[in-house]
Parts: sequence; C-alpha cells; structure tokens
Amino acid sequence: MQQAEVFERERGRLINIAARVLDDRYEAEDIVQQAWLRLHTSEAEIDNVPAWLTTVTTRLCIDRLRARIPVPGEPDQNVAAHPDDRTGSSSRGIDPAESVERREAIGQALHVVVDRLSPNERVALVLHESFGFEFETIGEILDRAPAAARKLASRARAKVANAEQGGPVTDQHVVDAFMAAAKGSDLIRLLTLIAPGATVRADAAAIAAGTPQQIDGREAVAEFFNGSAHAALPVFVDGRAGAAWFNRGHAQVVFDFIVVDGAVQSIVFRAEPEVLASVVRRTTTVTLPVAHPSEG
Repeated sequence: MQQAEVFERERGRLINIAARVLDDRYEAEDIVQQAWLRLHTSEAEIDNVPAWLTTVTTRLCIDRLRARIPVPGEPDQNVAAHPDDRTGSSSRGIDPAESVERREAIGQALHVVVDRLSPNERVALVLHESFGFEFETIGEILDRAPAAARKLASRARAKVANAEQGGPVTDQHVVDAFMAAAKGSDLIRLLTLIAPGATVRADAAAIAAGTPQQIDGREAVAEFFNGSAHAALPVFVDGRAGAAWFNRGHAQVVFDFIVVDGAVQSIVFRAEPEVLASVVRRTTTVTLPVAHPSEG
C-alpha cells in the first residue's frame, strides 16, 4: 500500500488523537497535515507507517502545547525530531481503543485542567486513558521509560481529580465521587474514577446476600455500578473510606475500596458479622453536583 493511501486511512484516527490532546479540532487538522508533509518528505525507510504517523502527530502536538503554555522543567529537546524507522518497528501492532465513553471522559477531564497539566502529562493521559495505548509505547513517543510514562499519566489523573474537588484529593474524595456517580447514573464520570484493571470481589457472606462474586475490568465495573447503590451510605471500614448498603438502619453489605493514584483499583463486598459490626457512619466529601452524560 502506498504511503498516501496509508495516510488517508489513518487520517481520522490521527485527527481524533490530536484533537483530544489539543482540545481544538482545527489545530488538530493542521497538525495532521504537518505529519503528512513530514511523511511525504522523509527519506527514511519506515517499517510501520501508522505507528510513525502516531509518533510524529503526538510530538507535534507537544510542540504546539509548549508554544501555547510554556512549561518549565521538561527539557525534552528532541521531542519534535523526526522519528526514525526504529519507532515504527517498535510500535508494531498498535490497536487504539475506540470507546466513546472513555474518549468523552478524558475530553471532559481536560476541560477542567487545561492549565494544570504539562504537555507530557496531557499526552500520557490521553493516549493511555482515551485511546488505550500501553505505557511502553507512550514512553517511546515521549522518549521516556515506561515507568516514567505511567507516572505522568498517574500525576495527570490526580490533577484532574484535584481540580474537580477544588483541593487536595484523598481516597475519601475518590470513593465519594465514585458513589455519587454510581447513584447519578454518570457512566462517564465512573470511567474516569476507575483504574483500567479494576476488580470487584466478594466474601462468602456477601455472595450469600446476593452480590456478584467477581467483576473484572474498568468498563464492567462501571456498568455494574452505573445507576445503582442508591441505598448505600458513606462509612469507614477498618479505618478506610468506604460505603455500605443499609436496610432499616443496619449495614448489610460493605463496599471496601482500594484507591491507588486517584483511581479505584478494587472493591470488595464484605458482609461478615464482625465487619458489619465495626462500620462507622461518616459524612460524604462530595460537594459538587455530578453531571449526567445527557447534560453535557
């Protein structure tokens, strides 16, 4: 297939990435056109043209962001350099996720923290959360180690949560925002609060009470909680912020949360008598209304 044909096939995907990073579709189209010009004039033997175009487009976006909002402390001087064919070959097999909910969630998040994210943080968040890129690939694009790319995305996610809550984000903020989104049928908000590999488990007593035994993955967890848990109230369980389903004033099932880097990593449904007896009611930290997807 000729390079021009490959570019036309990839154009829509590249514009979507650039538009999400830049929050401006007109700028995105200009960036992608620049990527085409670089492809057209490149003399390198490019092994994987889609991956090469993704890298060039993303790096051009970073340049545009830095020109728009100068950010000190990020000395990546070669970020706009033409990637050679090693980038194309090492990124073979990229298949970005096309989840509408995830793309919209990240779009809303960026509107909140446009001025708070560095260009690299913004790229790491968008590529991983909105398009499903692995951190190894993001690291190659940003010329960072995978662990550094993961840290950038984590820091960006924390800033998003921080901006939405108006102050330092605690695990309690995340738990309460999660429960508010669940009760408000806000699937988009739920997706931003759940880690990609999130799980739900249950002890034997909770399963006997009717909870599912196992749920795996961000989307599955979000779908389960979306529009549910209306009878759940905020509690402390073993000193951690959680929630519990109450019936006639008595806790029946505890939702025990583990939060990592501002996202829900796991939830365990617990209903052992000793756990229920130790539940302590608390006040919710959510002070802002949760927007429904239909209102956006």
